[in-house]
Amino acid sequence: MNITGNTIFIPGATSGIGLALALRLQAKGNTVVVGGRRTELLEKLAAEHGFATVRIDTADPASVTAAVREVLDRHPDLNVLIAMAGIMRVEDWRTPGFLADAEEIVTTNLLGPIRLIAALTEHLSTRPGAAIVTVSSGLAHAPLRVTPSYNATKAAIHMLSETLRLQLADTGVQVIELVPPAVRTALLPGQETSDFAMPLDEFADEVMALLETDPGAPEVLVERVKFLRFGEVRGDYDKVVATLNAADPHTH
Repeated sequence: MNITGNTIFIPGATSGIGLALALRLQAKGNTVVVGGRRTELLEKLAAEHGFATVRIDTADPASVTAAVREVLDRHPDLNVLIAMAGIMRVEDWRTPGFLADAEEIVTTNLLGPIRLIAALTEHLSTRPGAAIVTVSSGLAHAPLRVTPSYNATKAAIHMLSETLRLQLADTGVQVIELVPPAVRTALLPGQETSDFAMPLDEFADEVMALLETDPGAPEVLVERVKFLRFGEVRGDYDKVVATLNAADPHTH
């Protein structure tokens, strides 16, 4: 993926990693369309940063359809989708009441990206320099005990990305998997100030540098996530899982 000259749609970019990357991509000369659920927040971002915006709830199929139609009507040169929207919840499957959270996580983190990709693949295949960027997690490769549904959805996104890359190989649409470690965002309560998590600006800057250095890379892996990503490859998977869960503040 070239990091300049694109028109990029980022559902889930009103805060956190999505917003940090949207600002950096805009500064590199890209047109960035930010998607989110809260109209007042979208209006604020448009006024402060000049983003194009669209209201979208990726958990609602009708909202995805309407938002994609609106984006393509206003930005027919759209050539990059970054499927950023996601949620994370602490769950305890040994107790009743976890199912509602589990279902919402699966709907947002897995069905949401699937719906977006389904709505845009045909269009993207007609555009030069097209790319689909999925967002998985280091937890796709090493489980955090307290977030079983999140881990599972991110593992699914990883394999979906691997498979789509095969299916779309002859279309000119690049499939790139962004694999964050824990980053200081509001994804979980307390994570914005956690020493366990990577500073947001540091993460976003490293991602941009990696995209610029290796635009053809299938995965974007900051140095900090490689401990989780390659545990099985190195042969120290059990140690990785134990270290991860001992260090995470939500485990205690």
